[in-house]
Amino acid sequence: MQTKPVKKRELHNHHFDSTIWNDFQFRDDDIVIATYAKSGTTWMQQIVAQLLFSGAEGLDVAEMSPWMDLRVPPKAIKIPAVEAQTHRRFLKTHLPVDALVVSDQAKYIYIGRDGRDVVWSLYNHHLNANQAWYDALNGTPGRVGPAIEPPPESISDYFDQWLALDGFPFWSLWENVRTWWDIRDLPNVHFVHFADLKADMAVEIRRIADFLDIPVDEDKWAAILHHCSFDYMKANATRSVPLGGAFWEGGAETFIHKGVNGRWREVLAAEQVAAYEQRALAELGEACADWLAHGGRGTGVR
Repeated sequence: MQTKPVKKRELHNHHFDSTIWNDFQFRDDDIVIATYAKSGTTWMQQIVAQLLFSGAEGLDVAEMSPWMDLRVPPKAIKIPAVEAQTHRRFLKTHLPVDALVVSDQAKYIYIGRDGRDVVWSLYNHHLNANQAWYDALNGTPGRVGPAIEPPPESISDYFDQWLALDGFPFWSLWENVRTWWDIRDLPNVHFVHFADLKADMAVEIRRIADFLDIPVDEDKWAAILHHCSFDYMKANATRSVPLGGAFWEGGAETFIHKGVNGRWREVLAAEQVAAYEQRALAELGEACADWLAHGGRGTGVR
């Protein structure tokens, strides 16, 4: 039987302070939403909120579901705020498993997305970040390592840099996916793929509800689906995006960009695609690389 993973290291950079999990007190019904980044995190937070609150309108999901290991605001502020929550908590992390404290009782949902699609969303996120974003990440005391700088003008150059420098200027996709893949068979871990959510959101949400032991109110099912749709989330983005989108030019609607896969096909050259696929295979192995590229349908991974 697979055993519970043990934390082996801390991760610090302009975004991360992994030490918050050392001080965090779990509740038995906690939900942790984990991703690399730009893989459907905000979408999953919305889905979980809609299941927990039976299709309610106007939920401030970003405030209800904080990114725990983001170092802004610091853990001295964030932990008491989370401890004060009285609803079933659903928290967000972008850490690999070996930098995380894992609970036997909490439920973990991991969302994956093809790394090439991730980079396209990441570039939009980075390109449209305003000065307040840079000031918060670079200027808040406690940053470890170099500051984050504006991206290159070309998305193709951004992709090449990200691939060659193992996720720079953010963090490694490969170690994030690989460490979660290694614990996918634990009973309190559930895998979801962005492409599967796009293909049949209703089926995937039912599976998520079953995993979280949340009975679905059938009278509210239509509202749940509507509130989890891309159009609804885009129109109500200020409730889903941290600080209402204040860190991005164009506001919260810029953060929730397109939700479209495959845009890289029109830009990346054949050799860039081949380099990514070879790296994915070398880093993840065949089964995991295939899941990351295509999702769980037909692979048996859920």
